[in-house]
Amino acid sequence: MTAFILVPGMFTGPHVWQDVTAHLIAAGAEVHAVALTGLRGPRAATGAGVGLETHIADVLAVIDSVGAVAGREIVLVGHDYGIHPVLGAADRRAERIARIVHLDAGMPQDGVPALAAVPDQSLRRQVAERAGTGTAEGTERELPPPARDEWQRWGSTAGVPDAALDRLTARAAPQPLGTLLQPLRLTGAVAAVPATGVLCTGNGASIEMVQIRVDLGDPALQALAERRVTFFELPTGHWPMLSCPTELAGVLLRAAAGEGHRLKAAGAAGPPPHLRPFLLDVPEIPRERTGNVDLYLPGAEGPRPAVVFVHGGPVPAEARPTPRDWPTLMGYARYAAGQGVVGVTLDHRLHDVADYERAAGDVADAVELVRADPRVDADRVALWFFSGGGPITADWLGSPPAWLRCLAASYPILAPLPNWGLAGSRFHPADAVADAGALPVVLTRAGLEMPEIAATVEEFQAAAKGSGADVEVVDVPHGRHGFETLDPTDESREAVHRAMRSVLAHLTA
Repeated sequence: MTAFILVPGMFTGPHVWQDVTAHLIAAGAEVHAVALTGLRGPRAATGAGVGLETHIADVLAVIDSVGAVAGREIVLVGHDYGIHPVLGAADRRAERIARIVHLDAGMPQDGVPALAAVPDQSLRRQVAERAGTGTAEGTERELPPPARDEWQRWGSTAGVPDAALDRLTARAAPQPLGTLLQPLRLTGAVAAVPATGVLCTGNGASIEMVQIRVDLGDPALQALAERRVTFFELPTGHWPMLSCPTELAGVLLRAAAGEGHRLKAAGAAGPPPHLRPFLLDVPEIPRERTGNVDLYLPGAEGPRPAVVFVHGGPVPAEARPTPRDWPTLMGYARYAAGQGVVGVTLDHRLHDVADYERAAGDVADAVELVRADPRVDADRVALWFFSGGGPITADWLGSPPAWLRCLAASYPILAPLPNWGLAGSRFHPADAVADAGALPVVLTRAGLEMPEIAATVEEFQAAAKGSGADVEVVDVPHGRHGFETLDPTDESREAVHRAMRSVLAHLTA
């Protein structure tokens, strides 16, 4: 028999697991929903003295209460914040745990507090400020639970019925600040325990996205390609126990049985997608490197228009080669130079979703460096963004300078994903496009795009249509995200040619 120990996230208690528990019990499983100290309801006792270690002790007590009967396997399930006490407890009882399930939760590391996993960056600052104003004897020991319309800041509520959201709000309890500020301490024993990630695509996570991060060489994610790790997806928001309890129970039972998708190790089947050859034969034009910027210069005389190609991300800081040496970016830049304009690539510092402001500054600085070059026509520049670089387009859409003759975007993310915590930031192209005016936009869409990214493109297009923005769409019906190396077909080649022709026409008009 499998014994599931279910640990809730912030502000919540065992009540969120009610429907999932019923389904698991009906399937013959044993279920224990953990009540974390200080989170037993809206009138819970003060959080004074309650820290992450308190909640680890709560989980340990339940583990120890489950008898060590032959054939009984314990599966620990941590939702959101709940993964922190789950990992802390499993690290101390590794021999008792058959599997850990990360339910739309991150990968906490030794020495890092749970506050680092709070998605909304403004909320992180608020929590830090609240903690800073309190004292050991003071009253600032708890974080008030969200109001009904504030739950989205903690994770997408997509799919949650109104009545369930009402109950969630009514039964929410203040979160003891110590649980967010006390670092998680791990010995490393938990690293050997089999694990399953359940990703909620409505909250902006997917198996394909995780595989891309593994392929990019993110050292923190390489363990996810081990045989002991499996993955599932649920097409819902951050609260699957409320939005699709039947489906979640089924996934938990399959996870306990060792089922699920397994990732491929980086380089296991040849070069990762971002390092495969570009789909076009382009001239071998040498580059000129200055700092983080590379120029591919055409043979034509006089100042020439320029196209600046902006890579996506986040890309791990340790990734080598860096994006400006990737075949796709080099291919586009050489293609542009072969057509008589200056092709430009750069490395910007988008290493985490919290880095958009820094990365946007890097892009702006690179553009000014390019425009200052006497070989460039400073009044004829185009910017071309890819993938996760898409949110940076908001800066240029919202206030396009006269010299910006065109903005292009290929398979871009055009609104912050829910789990990025950027909802209130300026990096929201779907909002900024209303101020684009006459700026031409060339948008290349991948027909087989990840649904969570495709939704942001649809949001952008709806906003663009409503504001009368000049958007040309280039479709690649059978192309995937990164089709230039994944899908080297005639359809893909024609899409690249068409997009380039459009950009060059706007540059030289």
